Amino acid sequence: MRVHMHAADVRRLVVRNFLDLGANELDVSDLQENIRIDQGRCVARCYRISEMFAMWMLEIGVLQFYDADGEMLQTMNLFNEQQPHRAAA
Repeated sequence: MRVHMHAADVRRLVVRNFLDLGANELDVSDLQENIRIDQGRCVARCYRISEMFAMWMLEIGVLQFYDADGEMLQTMNLFNEQQPHRAAA
């Protein structure tokens, strides 16, 4: 089952992981976010701080973290990481 992720939830996840990967609070407070549009559709969101960046590829649900040199630090499959929530009947 595919889970829909909200941009604000992913942004919080990015901040938490940047901190876990060694970023400081001041850097993550200055988080820059860019949206990639392809043929009128949002296909990715990029998050950048001074020493790291992350990219969320929406269609495949992958969130990848990189250091300043472009070396991949971590990959998360958001479709597998999140448990689906059932709506109340």
